[in-house]
Amino acid sequence: MLKFSVDEVKIVSTPPFADSVSEGDVKFQKAVGDAVSEDEIVCEIETDKTSIPVPSPANGVIEALLVEDGSKVLAGTQLFKLKITAPSPAASVPSPPPPPPKAASPPPTPAAAPKPPPPVPAPIPKAPAPSAPLPSKPISTTPAAAPARPKPSTDGSKPVPGLRTEERIKMNRMRLRIAQRLKDAQNTCAMLTTFNEIDMSNIMEMREKYKEQFVKKHGTKLGFMSPFLKASAYALKDQPVVNAVIDENEIVYRDYVDISVAVATPKGLVVPVLRNVEVMNCAEIEKALYELGEKAKKNEIAVEDMDGGTFTISNGGVFGSLMGTPIINPPQSAILGMHGIFERPVAIKGEVKVRPMMYVALTYDHRLIDGREAVTFLRKIKSAIEDPRVMLLDL
Repeated sequence: MLKFSVDEVKIVSTPPFADSVSEGDVKFQKAVGDAVSEDEIVCEIETDKTSIPVPSPANGVIEALLVEDGSKVLAGTQLFKLKITAPSPAASVPSPPPPPPKAASPPPTPAAAPKPPPPVPAPIPKAPAPSAPLPSKPISTTPAAAPARPKPSTDGSKPVPGLRTEERIKMNRMRLRIAQRLKDAQNTCAMLTTFNEIDMSNIMEMREKYKEQFVKKHGTKLGFMSPFLKASAYALKDQPVVNAVIDENEIVYRDYVDISVAVATPKGLVVPVLRNVEVMNCAEIEKALYELGEKAKKNEIAVEDMDGGTFTISNGGVFGSLMGTPIINPPQSAILGMHGIFERPVAIKGEVKVRPMMYVALTYDHRLIDGREAVTFLRKIKSAIEDPRVMLLDL
């Protein structure tokens, strides 16, 4: 049954925004005259935190765009007119089953096969006529002119190498917001970074040994992020000041651990939150991370997914980073930076051995966290990753 009557003109408006979002930029994916089906995305509202898709409420044709592409819109702004059309008959009426195949006729017997016609002799080719002599051409004694410099292509073809061209693209709202928050963090926090290195041998051996059983039981892969989130929650409970935040002249301590995980998307870095990590096991963490990753790929991360967070983990190792200093995600007080795993010679009980090593970095707000707490926190993560029994025994 149709939601709307055929030929009805429906005006589609901007959907409601989250409490922390007041406006956005509209980006149309359809033009006037385009036919759209129900739930097909017509445009997106790009806010400073996420993109909100605006689907078509029914099958129809875009009759008019009520705002310009790229313009600023508020909640409830009228976006476009949709003329309702009937659904496609092919989509509602099942196609009839194909007719049964006909029986193949038997091939003719060799006796009934017609005899091939006698071969026709090919005509004898005539000798080609002698070609006329080429006219003589005077030899030029002046040097050839230099070729003209190619002009840049304007028809969408491949640009000519060596041309010094420029292109200006407007920054999207999410990128502008990220830039503002990063600069605010530098201007507000007294950021300091401490480093350590982790021997990944035991955690890699455990992952290799149990990965098939883990997938079979829990339906998801076992990665390195879940042990690091568990180790971070374990270390945050041991050093609660790293999980705290400054609020004007007060320090707010939290007895829960909500960890923001930095995820790279084509439009910028987003940090969805896993809540109450202190009571989650590795399987629950991996499932939650997978769901957030799928939402990020489909550009479906909502503002509610990124609200809050008491601590952040950024894994630059997935891109091959050796070492870096992450920037705090305000209003949090610290961020852990994971990096790539590389084999390096290390001294173990007086002997040099090659081990898979990872550098880790903790950037913290020195206004709240002292060096002792920061170093102790990072060493706690190191011990929990190198020997997971530390967390099991609460040592």
